[in-house]
Amino acid sequence: MKALIVPLVVALATLAKSSFPHLARLYDLVKRPIPQHAGAFRFALAPGNPTAIDTFTLRDATLQDDNCSAQIDIECNSISACARGLYTYVTEFGGVDIWWTGSRLDQITSPLPPVGTPVTRSSVVRYRYFFNTVTFSYTTAFYTFEDWELLPDWMALRGVNLPLAWAGLSEADIADFLSGPAFQAWNRFGNIQSSWTVGELPRQWIDDQFALQKKLVSRTVELGMTPVMPSFTGFVPRTFTTLYPNASVVVGGQWSGFPPPYTNDSFLEPFDPLFAALQKSFIDKQTAAYGNLSHIYTLDQYNENNPYSGDLSYLANITSATFASLKAADPQAVWLMQGWLFFNAETFWTNERVQAYLGGVPGNDSMITLDLYSEAQPQWQRLDSYFGKQWIWCQLHDFGGNQGMEGNFANVTAAPIEALLSPGSTMIGMGLTPEGLEGNELVYDVLLDQAWSSNAIDRATYVLSWTSRSSTVYSNTNPSSQATVKSISELEPALVGLVNRTGHHPTLIFYNTNTMVVPALKMLIEAGYELKELRSVLEYRYDLLDITRQLLTNRFIDIYQSLIIVYNSSTSTEDDVSRAAEPLQQLLFDLDRVLLTNSHFLLAKWIDSAKVWSRGNATPSSYLEYNARNQITLWGPTGQINDYASRQWGGLVSGYYARRWKAFVRYLVETKKNGMTYNATMVSDIMLEIGEQWDKQLLGSEQSIPVEPTATYGTGTSTQESPSRRMAVP
Repeated sequence: MKALIVPLVVALATLAKSSFPHLARLYDLVKRPIPQHAGAFRFALAPGNPTAIDTFTLRDATLQDDNCSAQIDIECNSISACARGLYTYVTEFGGVDIWWTGSRLDQITSPLPPVGTPVTRSSVVRYRYFFNTVTFSYTTAFYTFEDWELLPDWMALRGVNLPLAWAGLSEADIADFLSGPAFQAWNRFGNIQSSWTVGELPRQWIDDQFALQKKLVSRTVELGMTPVMPSFTGFVPRTFTTLYPNASVVVGGQWSGFPPPYTNDSFLEPFDPLFAALQKSFIDKQTAAYGNLSHIYTLDQYNENNPYSGDLSYLANITSATFASLKAADPQAVWLMQGWLFFNAETFWTNERVQAYLGGVPGNDSMITLDLYSEAQPQWQRLDSYFGKQWIWCQLHDFGGNQGMEGNFANVTAAPIEALLSPGSTMIGMGLTPEGLEGNELVYDVLLDQAWSSNAIDRATYVLSWTSRSSTVYSNTNPSSQATVKSISELEPALVGLVNRTGHHPTLIFYNTNTMVVPALKMLIEAGYELKELRSVLEYRYDLLDITRQLLTNRFIDIYQSLIIVYNSSTSTEDDVSRAAEPLQQLLFDLDRVLLTNSHFLLAKWIDSAKVWSRGNATPSSYLEYNARNQITLWGPTGQINDYASRQWGGLVSGYYARRWKAFVRYLVETKKNGMTYNATMVSDIMLEIGEQWDKQLLGSEQSIPVEPTATYGTGTSTQESPSRRMAVP
């Protein structure tokens, strides 16, 4: 949720001219969202140790003359600290905010609210990290600069100073090795190669991404952030051994059941002299293209793909040679890696192997490990604070960009502080590593706010100030079902195994829908009637839809279970099954109709954002559209990671999920009518065929399920009339 949130009293400020030219970008940071208030803020960068913990002070301005009408002074020891100071002022004193989906900063009152007693705050960690490698595929794969522009401001204001910079590509003479735009992340990880789409990655897309990356890294640096830059990981095309037959190349394992043409990536071992040569060439070209912007490099070698050998000396040699290649290219290099492998392949990565692997890198300040899944599966305790190497406490969340409301609010406030203060801790940061940016912003915001408080944030007070009332869907303490909650309506239909899942594709609803979601929706609706101005507020409309979406998807469980009970009854007929399925299809119709009212929940937005990169050319357009479609459905040529990146989007619900459920119901009716035994394999084959057909069709050819919105639905204690018929969505 993002705007339960919408302040009923709104405020914002003005902006001053800088007497320090190097602070000019901070004034731009104010001008972009609130140009009508130029002149209200004055920034001052205090001299000091550049490695000191970031600190800012807010106070009412005392100096005013003809050239400066500042009302608020923000003094800081870094650009990032000043940006965080600005955010603290506009949120805590001005009552406004900025989100991934938009900004209300222009609604602050004028004149600005006074600070009163000066406020000084310091970050409790050196780094505030943002992004996961896969975010660049699940969310931003098809972003233009206009789509991106809000995110750097969002990061800077919240105090992020270490973002991953994976947006673009440079040169590519290996087009048949590169995967499509929606799957680039796993190409970089060495999991997959090539493309199962007809054709190859358009060269124009590569050139456009290169131009985009130039703009993004420039904006990132201007806002006081240090971009984490790519480096050569060692993954090479199969043809590499043709050019260098004596190279030390090993072939990685098969990933997630992908057929050999698309996996088993070739890996040039770091102790081969060619590795260092390619590393230097890569970094030199990158520096020439973007400038000398950073000394921190992302490099992940074994993401869901184990090393060639588990021998301790082999593992140490791998990292020793890898870091030597970075150091030769950049003497100040710091290696940053995601620590997902240590959890995901815990059986392989024993403590001894992890210690050998990390120990190959000399010095504890030469490497930073992202403890990627700290909120549910922290590894820093098991691995003795990464055996002395620096690490960052991270919140993963949002697997595949799924949209279910979920979060462990208590954990992301108390646990990072406990980790920071634990004996022998080498933790140096807090970070957000979401797989997608699709909602649940509260649990992301609170972690970045916690990075500026040495005590665990009081949850009740924080939620009240963030949402104007208590929120309880962010209290998930089950580590087996954290990071996402998927609706069963998005999963391949089946007779058993869909409800109350934990682990992969978790569907367990850990809260009471009737006591938490229903009252929240009721209060939002009532607020819209009492204060009609809310209906035009985009954040209100977003939240109204988002909570309606969550209610409908939760109700789907009741209807599905009723259908299965009827089907399993020895006395039921095919007509009984058909009648039991009607409310299921009705709900999907209603859900799709609601989703189509908001641009943030549209399949067309995702598809169109992919096709725009084709510049109107038919062949690249088809290639890019297939990429976009396949990721959110089959995720692979034949459903290798089926439904992992599912979304509840208007057009996708009616055009794909409803089509699958309609086919499932038809199969149930036929088996009941003909006395056949249910065959799960046959159902899966039907669903695969539907997926393959849908992925290859043109946008707009999906047909909504032919059901008119006439029935109510719900069973047992969860009976609830469709919100889309009880009230008009503003």
